[in-house]
Amino acid sequence: MDFQLLRATETDLPFIMATERGEGYDAFVGRWDEARHREAIVDGSHAYFVGVDGSVPIGFAILRQWASVERVTLVKRIAVVVPGQGHGRVLLSAVVDRVFVETDAHRLCIGLFPDNHRARRAYEAVGFTAEGIARGSAFFHGVHRDELVMAQLRPEWEQRRSQAPKASPG
Repeated sequence: MDFQLLRATETDLPFIMATERGEGYDAFVGRWDEARHREAIVDGSHAYFVGVDGSVPIGFAILRQWASVERVTLVKRIAVVVPGQGHGRVLLSAVVDRVFVETDAHRLCIGLFPDNHRARRAYEAVGFTAEGIARGSAFFHGVHRDELVMAQLRPEWEQRRSQAPKASPG
């Protein structure tokens, strides 16, 4: 895989909107209309990223409170075109690195529905820890739903990076 994580622009919105409307995602992935995306991508508090394999986009991530003074960033939404291929883990791992390298965030959090076991495994694989259930915190399809809160702290990320196997020279 020739993966790159690129900062998204408004020209990426059709891809992002099509991906968040992928089959089966209506139960787990939120979606915004075009006007809401256009507002968020330029508001200064959101950061949009697209993961690309070669020249083919494979997924996206939207972060809220990017570089916030509170030093807490939220992964608002992440989705891949083809689930089950490991793309989500690659994408999320790159997003985590970007947050901790490019901002002074201390905490990166993500919420998911407790029954989304595939997402939980992917999040744990890149260093997130389950913290608990926020009752009724997600307003989704007109209903308040419980949300499992997971987070990764900067010291945990730093420790994982220091323990990662180093690439051998040429």
